[in-house]
Amino acid sequence: MANIIYIEYAFTVTPVQPTSDILIAELGEIGFESFVENENGVLAYIQKTDWEESMIDAIDILKNDNFKIEYTVKEIEQENWNATWEENFKLIQVDDACVVRAPFHDAPVVEYDIVIEPKMSFGTGHHETTFMMLKHILENDFTKKSVLDMGSGTGVLAILAAMKGAVPVEAIDIDNWCYLNAKENVERNGFPNIQVLEGDASLLKNKKFDVIIANINRNILLADIPIYAACLNSGGSLFLSGFYQEDLKMISDKCQEHSLKFEKKLEKNNWVAAKYVF
Repeated sequence: MANIIYIEYAFTVTPVQPTSDILIAELGEIGFESFVENENGVLAYIQKTDWEESMIDAIDILKNDNFKIEYTVKEIEQENWNATWEENFKLIQVDDACVVRAPFHDAPVVEYDIVIEPKMSFGTGHHETTFMMLKHILENDFTKKSVLDMGSGTGVLAILAAMKGAVPVEAIDIDNWCYLNAKENVERNGFPNIQVLEGDASLLKNKKFDVIIANINRNILLADIPIYAACLNSGGSLFLSGFYQEDLKMISDKCQEHSLKFEKKLEKNNWVAAKYVF
C-alpha cells in the first residue's frame, strides 16, 4: 500500500474557544478528516488527493474580524502522523470510571480502560462530543442490549458499550481509514465480535437495535434521524451529538416527528449530547 500524503494546516487562533470548535466544524464540512487541538489552536489534516489550495476560501470564520486566525501549511507523510499524535495525545479520564489512553500510556486502575491508537481517525475522547457520549454510556445500562455506533471513528464508543455488556454491537463509518482503525481498536481491546462496517445509513435497512449512538454532525443527523427511528426497538434509546446548543431544538423537533422523546442532555463548551427514547 502506497504511503498516504496528508496536508497539515497548523492554525493559531485567538480566542482559542470557541474559535477552534467553529473552525473544526467548518473544516470537517469541506473534507478535512482529522484534528488535533492544542493550547494555541488546531492542527487539521486532509489527504493530499482530496485537497485543493482554494478550498480554504470556503471557511467563513477566516473572514470574520472577531477572530484572529493565522495558519501555515505543509505536507506530512502518514508514517509521521504517529509522532505528531504521540506528542499531542493526552490520557482522557471520564468521571472515575473510564480512561481513554494510548498504548504508550501507563495503565490506570479504573473499571473501563480503553486503549486506542486513533491515527487519522476522529474519536479520541478529547473532543467535547466524544467525551459527553462516553459519559452518557457510563450513566446508562447497556447489559445485553444491541447497540449501533454510527459514525464510529476510532470505535471508542462501541468499545465502551461492549465493556458495559452490550451485545451485539455494530460500528459503522463512511471513511475507510476510520473503518480500518476501528477494526484495529476493537481487536486491541479484546472485542473482535464488534462488527465494524464501512458505509452510511443505507447499511441499516431491516436492522433493529436497542440503542443507537450517533456522534456525527447536525446535517447528517437531521437527514438520518428517520432511519434511526425506524431501526430502534420499542423502548430503545437514541444518543445524538455533534451539534451546538442552538441546534438542539431543530434536532429535538425532528426526533419528535418520529416518536422520539427528549429525555436528557449534557453540555460542554456549547456542544450538546442528547438522549431520546422511543
